[in-house]
Amino acid sequence: MKMTAKVSKLVRQTLLAAPIALAPAASSVVLQSLGLDVLSSGSVFAQEDKAEKPKYKTKKSYSLRQSVFKDFAKVQEMTDANDWAGALVVLKELDAKKSVKYTSFEKANLWNYYGWVYYSLEDYKNAIRYYDKVLKEEQLSDALKLGTLYTLAQLKFVQEDYRGAIVLLKKWMEIQPIVGADAYVLLAQGYYQLNEMKNALTNINIAVERYESKGKIPKENWFTLQRAIYFDQGNNKKVIEILHKLVRHYPKATYWKQLSGMYGAEGQERNQLHSLETVYLMGELKKEKELMNLAYLFMGEDVPYKAARVIDKGMKAGIIEETSKNLEVLATAWRLAQNVKKSIPEMEKAAKKSDKGDLYARLAGIYLDNDQHKKALDAGAKALKRGGVKRADQLQIVLGMANANLKNYKSAIKAFETAAKDKRSRKFAVQWIEFAKNELKREESLKL
Repeated sequence: MKMTAKVSKLVRQTLLAAPIALAPAASSVVLQSLGLDVLSSGSVFAQEDKAEKPKYKTKKSYSLRQSVFKDFAKVQEMTDANDWAGALVVLKELDAKKSVKYTSFEKANLWNYYGWVYYSLEDYKNAIRYYDKVLKEEQLSDALKLGTLYTLAQLKFVQEDYRGAIVLLKKWMEIQPIVGADAYVLLAQGYYQLNEMKNALTNINIAVERYESKGKIPKENWFTLQRAIYFDQGNNKKVIEILHKLVRHYPKATYWKQLSGMYGAEGQERNQLHSLETVYLMGELKKEKELMNLAYLFMGEDVPYKAARVIDKGMKAGIIEETSKNLEVLATAWRLAQNVKKSIPEMEKAAKKSDKGDLYARLAGIYLDNDQHKKALDAGAKALKRGGVKRADQLQIVLGMANANLKNYKSAIKAFETAAKDKRSRKFAVQWIEFAKNELKREESLKL
């Protein structure tokens, strides 16, 4: 079903139209395919409410004469064999030779067969024309009139004449003693296509509430239509509420993804994480962006180990590219998870892939924290050579401390003095300068 241009991408991707079943309006098979039963009185009732009694008296009943019944049997023989072209030939012969003698009710049934055959031939224009002729006949049973109105409404949907479909459907609802929930869904979809969201919401809510009030589970596409309307209105709370029902009754990965996205829009990061992790456990996160998003959520909720596992597994599977940025995030996650042994190699790879020295500066700090002072100096030198270090003062502090730990006090003092030029590091650098100078004096005095 074609969507209106104004409908959002999310809605276009997820809205599911209710199935449309079409056949001769007067046939009990047809009415049942529409979710209707034909009662002996000639009235038509929704199957879900067939135990209820009619609210009005039926009209005078009409019947086919034996000779006309035999005429239509020829048509039925062709349709039973799915020979629609042959059925049309028989109909035209009957129309030309005998229809002038048919009663109004018999003509209505003839036009009804025409409509059915033309529909089966996918000639919807002529199908609509003949179903219209049915309604113009004076002698109509309740079943024939109701079935024709509903079938025409559905044909209007097929032709994307949503306004016409709504008009016919409302006429049908006016005379139908008991209106089933499916009819309200169809009406809601018509209004939805016309971007009349208030009317669409009213009708889909009626359908859903009727089912839920009886302890029934509404159909999946009913929920998706209801959710789409609320999404269009920006009612995130209601969208989340409906998505809860969808993941409970129709647990698909796409609904968990949407639920995660809605939680994110509402700033509920923990719920967003839990929903997205469910999709991950279902094996349905198959894109780099999705996996990295999950990793960031884990880190945001102080679960760095899981973040690292997600990225590491994604890289090994070839889903997450080993870019400098992704490797940096992986290294950070391992470091936050207190696994320095795994953090360092990933940061080394990240630094090599970067065209700036900032990652080498960070790597120098990691080496320093793990008493790998010579490696800290090497990484720091590479950082300075590449340039682009965001906090050069902090790198000089790292170089100064690494040199001090290696007892290279003159180099340490030089690095600390450079760091002290930045007021953000001055106080700390001055303390280290004093320490390094004292240590240098002590060592020199020992040489005397």
